[in-house]
Amino acid sequence: MWTESDVDLVLVEWLKPHEQVKEKARDKLLDMTQRWGGFTKPVLVDRETGSLLDGHHRLSVAKRLNLRLIPAICIDYLNSDLIAVESWQNASVENLNKEMVLEMCLSSDLFPPKTTRHITTFDYPPIMVLLEHLR
Repeated sequence: MWTESDVDLVLVEWLKPHEQVKEKARDKLLDMTQRWGGFTKPVLVDRETGSLLDGHHRLSVAKRLNLRLIPAICIDYLNSDLIAVESWQNASVENLNKEMVLEMCLSSDLFPPKTTRHITTFDYPPIMVLLEHLR
């Protein structure tokens, strides 16, 4: 459904995460991103608020690399049937909904890692956006 032309470059500082990252996983992705020389998967963002829905480790990598931009697919989160949210099996938060995710994004707090699980009815397009284009 999505193609490479649906991917926008958005400001890293505009994005609002709702979940902490696992440092070990982030460091592994950082190493791979540097070896590839770019991003191969966009983050998923609410186009109204800049709330980060999927891609917390990728955003953390972008921040570590002091990037100004990151590839993203921007959607209308609250009104889209293409995406749903639930909590992971061992998460400390139950009965998650989209409004709770947006509230957390707009707060100064973060859920623990692997709290939210976004389920999409689409695949992410394969991309290669070079780091030099994101600085």
